[in-house]
Amino acid sequence: MSVETDDGEPETAEGDTTLAALAHASALVASVLRPILFLVLADDDDELVKENAKNSLNFQIVMFVAFVISGILTVVLIGLLLIPIFAIIDLVLVLIATVKANNGEVYEYPYTPSIV
Repeated sequence: MSVETDDGEPETAEGDTTLAALAHASALVASVLRPILFLVLADDDDELVKENAKNSLNFQIVMFVAFVISGILTVVLIGLLLIPIFAIIDLVLVLIATVKANNGEVYEYPYTPSIV
């Protein structure tokens, strides 16, 4: 879900759209580590990269917890069903977020709390 302003337009911020998109896409390679890297390395005045990296990090923390719980639930076999479902959800939402960030939008993942 992208954040919308009062007039219904998606929230945009000034900044490097390529780095903002990479903050999301790189999470597919190194779940939590890459968004942290982009958050730390972003310029102080680059709100687009910072906000997208924070949102990506929050989502990857939630996905990490979901995968850990699914791993534990493999003992009762339900985890074997949940792991691929969570993997597909992660892939699809990260791809959507990457495209939105590349368009200069601040993308906020659905049902994801602000942890960072």
